[in-house]
Parts: sequence; structure tokens; C-alpha cells
Amino acid sequence: MSFAQIEDLGRKLEALDHAQAMLGVDEAVQMPVGGGEKRAEALSMLAGFYHELATAPEVADWIDAAERGSLDANGQASVREFRRVYTNMTCLSADFVRRQVNARVRCEQLWRELRPKGDWAGFLPAFEGVVALMREEAALRAAALRLAPYDALMEQYDPGNRAADIAPVFAELKAFLKDFVPQAMAHQDERLAKRPLKPFNAPFPIERQKALGHAMMEAVGFDFTHGRLDISHHPFCGGVPSDVRMTTRYVTGEFLSALMGILHETGHGLYEQGLPSEWSHMPVGRARGMAMHESQSLFVEMQVSRSPEFWHWAMPVVAQHLGEEALKGWDVDDVLSYVHRIKPGFIRVDADEATYPLHVILRFEMEQDLVSGKLAAKDIPEAWNAKMTDYLGLSTLDNPKDGPMQDVHWPSGAFGYFPSYTLGALTAAQLWAALERDQPSARDDISNGRFVGLNDWRRRNIWSQASLWSTPDLLERATGERLQTKYFIQHLKRRYLS
Repeated sequence: MSFAQIEDLGRKLEALDHAQAMLGVDEAVQMPVGGGEKRAEALSMLAGFYHELATAPEVADWIDAAERGSLDANGQASVREFRRVYTNMTCLSADFVRRQVNARVRCEQLWRELRPKGDWAGFLPAFEGVVALMREEAALRAAALRLAPYDALMEQYDPGNRAADIAPVFAELKAFLKDFVPQAMAHQDERLAKRPLKPFNAPFPIERQKALGHAMMEAVGFDFTHGRLDISHHPFCGGVPSDVRMTTRYVTGEFLSALMGILHETGHGLYEQGLPSEWSHMPVGRARGMAMHESQSLFVEMQVSRSPEFWHWAMPVVAQHLGEEALKGWDVDDVLSYVHRIKPGFIRVDADEATYPLHVILRFEMEQDLVSGKLAAKDIPEAWNAKMTDYLGLSTLDNPKDGPMQDVHWPSGAFGYFPSYTLGALTAAQLWAALERDQPSARDDISNGRFVGLNDWRRRNIWSQASLWSTPDLLERATGERLQTKYFIQHLKRRYLS
């Protein structure tokens, strides 16, 4: 009976989660500005209801009883994950959750208004409130989970991640990249001296770019009966597995940034659509943390859609949807010169795969100082500028719009999330190496627009496994190894120095 009670609770929570997810998507995509205040109240209230339901005292008794019962391996994993989620949720009171959600939603709404102006001073008071609540949350979670405060925050996004384990990996990667990026750029300059970048045959009407994005999404396996693509200020993949909502943003002067963004988010969407529907109401049926989620998006974007093989197939598809004039005078090497281009820049979401980890490492280091109190919110612009200058040779002094105000994560209270991006890149490279060992025809399949085998391999090894295993165990079962940096490094060297 206790397991049945847990399942019944899981279905109720799934329904609330569905409602919150769709309200969040609507807010980002099409809610009018005047709806913000009431939307914040509604989301805050729903979050409180969810928390009260999920943390009711009797739930602990149901979990205890279920653990003593006779369950198969999947049932045991279900209860284990339910307990993990319950323990994390009972760290916080419903009143605290309401206050925090309200502060986050209002801060994010203010960020949308003030970021284009780079108005850090106007944004700071609301952000300081979010930081104060984040520190309070970190302390509460740390006490309950017996973890360091920053580890307790990371636990919400990637169970098992620990700063002590990540820091040396990131330090090694940072040292490699600070030498590699100049070397790769010199190699790139030699190529461009012989074959300069060609100007885009602009403009590219947005409706045609939308049609191209849809065609690419469908080709790589996205199911449009369970999802859609919209436009938002910041590209994301949201919704729920049965109704995946993805967004992008377009410019008419070129088409590659929107297309690469679409393919990135499609990787997230494929993972969500590939999760086992029969477990959707239980924590064990969810994706195994954000690092694994990011590995799936980067697998599609970096390993697949930025490869020469992909563009051998994609060129006719682009011409079909954007028109023959779009690629007039272009060949595959011309496209690769853009999608393989290394160019240090201010904006993380626009960064190439070689400089992107340096953006993440910067945020990882600053987040730890923010959580500990070593760094005050008001001092972020100065600290950000120092690291950007050191890591990427770029100054953001007096430019908060392209500095600490560029991401939605901190305004929305998502501290501890950023490490997942680079851990995901390492994982994606390792998964690709394992898949290519298992399927030697993988590159040939991509050249011919055959993506079923790639998806079947990931469905079997990653998607269908949901949260049955810890992230390290899931990766080891799929690839035969724990997380390694060598595959990512090999991938970069092969792509940019060969």
C-alpha cells in the first residue's frame, strides 16, 4: 500500500509540475509585460502548494514502509529517488519556497527589462535579495544534507557533484585551453589567409529560417506531436516530456546561430521525449541531472551538427528551405569555417566549443565566492571583468549587459547549475567515442542523413535509463569508463589542429 501511496502522490506532483512548467514557458514566450505581477503570484502559490504536498509528514512514513517492502529493482530505485527528492525538499519550508520563488520571478522579470540597458545599479537591489535567499537556502540544505553549502546547491542539479572533484578537472581544462585557444586560433588564421570567410548571402527571412529549423529537428528525430518551437529572449528547452517546448532567437543577417541553437535545444528535447513514459510520475523517470542533459544537447550540436559529415547532408536541405541563393558560391568548407570558428567573445551562449568552458569556469569560481560570502553581489562586475580579462583577453568593465547580466541563471536563482555545461561537454565527447566504437558506420550514417542509429544507441544507454543510476554509474555503463577529459581534448585537437 505504501508504494501505491507514493505513486499516487507522484501523479499529483506531476500534474502540478506540468502546470508550473507551462506557465513558465508562457511567461518567457508570450506573456504581456503587464501580466508579470500576477504571474509571479501564481507561480509562487503553485510552488508552495507543490512543496506542502511533497513534504507532508506522512510521506516519510510511506517511504520508510516502501523501503521495507518487497520491490523489484525498478521499484527500489523509484523509492530511493523519491527519498532523495524528499530529503532535499524538506530542507526548506513552504513559506521560504514562496518567498524565494516570488523574489526570483520578480528579479528575472526586472532582468529582462534592464539587461538591454545594462542597468546594473537598477538591477542590483532585486538581485541582492535573490543572493541573500540563495545563501539562506545553501545553509539550510548544507545542514540537512551534511554537505558544504555550494555542494548542497549543486546537488539540486547534478546529484553527486562535489566542488572538490570538479575543481581539479576544471583547473586542468583551464590550463589546457589557455594554451590551446591561441594555438588553434593561429592555425585558423593560416587557413583563413588562404580561404577567407565568405559573406553571408543575406537577408534570411525568419519564416524561412523557422522552416529550416523544423526540417532539421524532424530529421534528427524530434517528435512534433509532443513538442514545438517558439521564439524567446533567451533560448531554452522547457515544458514536460509529453509536451516539450523549445525556443530560439533569429537574426536575418545570418542563419547559422539560430540553426545551431535549435539543434542544441533539440538535443535536450530528444532526451526528454526519450524518457520512459511509464515512469513519468516518479523522480526515477526524470533525466539524470543537468550534466547528462547538457551532454545530450552538445552531442547533437557539437559532435553531430558541427561535423563535416553533417554538412555534406545538410547543404541541400538548407538550399531547399532558404532558397538556392542562400548558399550561392558556398561549399561545405565555407560553412565549416563558420561553425568551427574560434573567436573569444563576451557572450557564453554564442561562444565556440573551445572558449565556452572558460565562460563556465569563470562562473563556477565566482559562484563559490558568492555562496561563501567572499564576494558581494555589488562587486560582481569588477570580479567578472578581472576573470574575463585573464581567461579570454576581454574587458567587460562598464559593460554589465555583456558581462554578469548576460545570463538568466543568476537572476532566476539557479546557482550551482553552471558546472553542468562543461561536464556535459566532456560527457558528450566520451559518449561519441563509445558510440563510434559500437557503430563504426556512424559518420557515414550522418553523411547520408541517417540519425536513427545514433538515437537508438542513446535511447538504449542513456534515455531509457532515466534516473535508475547515479551520473557516474550511468556514464560508466554506457561507455565502460568513468568521466575522462581525454576524449574532449582529443576532439578539440582533431577538429581544430588537424
